[in-house]
Amino acid sequence: MRPEQDYFEETRLGKPYDVRLLRRLYPFTRPHRRMLGWSIGLVILITLLDVALPYLTKEAIDRYIVPLAEPAAGQRTLSVDLSDPLDAAIVQDRFPEARIEGSVARIPYDALARLDPEELAHLRRGDAQGLALVTGLFLILVVLDFLLNFGQSVVMEITGQRIMHDLRLRLYGHIQGLALEFFTRNPVGRLVTRATSDVQNMYELFTSFISFVFKDLVLLGGITAVMLALNWKLALVAFAVLPAVALASIRFSRRARAIFRTLRVQVAEINTRFAETIGGMRVIQLFRQEAANQRRFERLNHANYLSGMEQIRVLALFMPLIEALALAAVALIVWYGGGRVLDESLSLGALVAFISYIRMFFRPLRDLAEKYNILQNAMASAERIFLVLDTTTALPQPPTPSGGSAAALASIEELRFEAVDFAYLPGEPVLRGVSFRLRRGETMAVVGPTGAGKTSLINLIPRLYDPTAGRVLINAQDLRAMPSALFRERMALVMQDPFLFSGTLRENIFEGLPDPSPARTLDIIAAADLEHLVTRLPQGLDTPLGEGGGALSSGERQLIAIARAFARDPQLILLDEATSFIDSETERRIQQALERLMRHRTALVVAHRLSTVRSADRILVMNRGRIIESGTHSELMAGRGFYYRLHQLQPAAGPEPAQ
Repeated sequence: MRPEQDYFEETRLGKPYDVRLLRRLYPFTRPHRRMLGWSIGLVILITLLDVALPYLTKEAIDRYIVPLAEPAAGQRTLSVDLSDPLDAAIVQDRFPEARIEGSVARIPYDALARLDPEELAHLRRGDAQGLALVTGLFLILVVLDFLLNFGQSVVMEITGQRIMHDLRLRLYGHIQGLALEFFTRNPVGRLVTRATSDVQNMYELFTSFISFVFKDLVLLGGITAVMLALNWKLALVAFAVLPAVALASIRFSRRARAIFRTLRVQVAEINTRFAETIGGMRVIQLFRQEAANQRRFERLNHANYLSGMEQIRVLALFMPLIEALALAAVALIVWYGGGRVLDESLSLGALVAFISYIRMFFRPLRDLAEKYNILQNAMASAERIFLVLDTTTALPQPPTPSGGSAAALASIEELRFEAVDFAYLPGEPVLRGVSFRLRRGETMAVVGPTGAGKTSLINLIPRLYDPTAGRVLINAQDLRAMPSALFRERMALVMQDPFLFSGTLRENIFEGLPDPSPARTLDIIAAADLEHLVTRLPQGLDTPLGEGGGALSSGERQLIAIARAFARDPQLILLDEATSFIDSETERRIQQALERLMRHRTALVVAHRLSTVRSADRILVMNRGRIIESGTHSELMAGRGFYYRLHQLQPAAGPEPAQ
């Protein structure tokens, strides 16, 4: 047994390797490849539309608002079709300098200033129609962009929900299969954080980060290609600020990584403190520890606050810096591109498009802080999720046996311990050389002082733990050679403090079983002496019990646990101090219910009150992990050994019968 593998400390994590973690997350996306493919296809279409919109603006300016100068004429001109009588009259009357080329007149743009607005609008009605066409196309692309973005968001949300559904089920199933020693070493709050907020962070990774980062990369590539195609010199001038952007991003990522990981650690610690406070509220209030507990939480909360403020400072510096660099790039474009427009080596439309493209180019970079926040939160969460999934404390299970082996367990004929040693921690044995045999139909009691190893012995029978030496056998077969389900379904364990779930009374008794008939239900309720409780509850068996059945007495919870055992009709009954810490009347009711439960069944009873084990076929007396005496009640009393002294210390056991 290596306990260091059973416990993961939040602060012991090493440097996260994002690529490695993303590779480990890939299997969870494999069943949803089709949805991811649809998302990627939609992202490509959206990117093409985004890149097309500034280009339409360029075409509108260069074709219809400020047309390019004709290479041959060296100046901008307006072409007018002279077949229209009104156009011909305006040209003849106002523009004698117009150059006539067949049925087309070319008028210098500088001369258009002499026209009144009505005449200018008539001559430029073709440009107005072209602008209307471009505007309509622009609006169509905007509507398409909206619809595609909506569809892509829906697809990614559905995909993210499905992936998280699978991840949460995998994590939940894995935790359920871990050995009990794992849960004794890891706080509940930490494990709850793994299955809730950490899984939610992974959801944000798939829905917000992966999709939009892919979109941003495609968009950056498309913008770069278009800018280089329009004017590679101006593109290089605009990209002059990129080294500063890269340096700022690297510095930001290095500082942000540690902050995000610290925040994840502190959230888990806060959840753990909350869980421990709620679970131990009685002790806290009884010993008046509210103030001390409040101070401890204040320290945790203040550390979380300081980390949050550090995160805000990093983001507050990075975001304005990227915005300033984006404005610097626009200024470079206006300076260099404006000069090229003045010497007419660059069109005004191209300059306007460049300004739009560079602002679009920095939009993904401005989003980097938010995306990196999501990534680092998700990577920190992925580390911790995989720490749980990599935990291998689950007891190894052999393959399901053949029908013959399963049939051999149809009846538990014998339970045997052979020289069993057990220790929770190396070097600290709890059981030493325990050997005994329990045959079908027998009732065996185990007694001894606190710390003798009685409960540990009980825990080995359903294979909640494995012995460190020796063997536990059922029908001469080692438990480690059989799937646990084969023998656990033939056993029932009634503990000293039974656990109840927050469902209804019916669910706590019959959960996981086929619905019993009304007659069978009444028989079980009567056998467990639960009629009074069922009658008292407002909704009978369908009354919700609340978390842990806190509104019920310990005796009522014991009777419910006995009913749960009755419902499963077990062959082997394991009772662990089932009548401890209750009043005499409740003990009598529980004892009668247990007698009905054990009738015609094999039973192993751990007892604190010796009066409850007098009728056992055999009594094992344990002390310091060893069986030191064995026999019937009469034999042990006659021997006047350890059992006799224990009996004498319990005057409530009653007088001895005459021998």
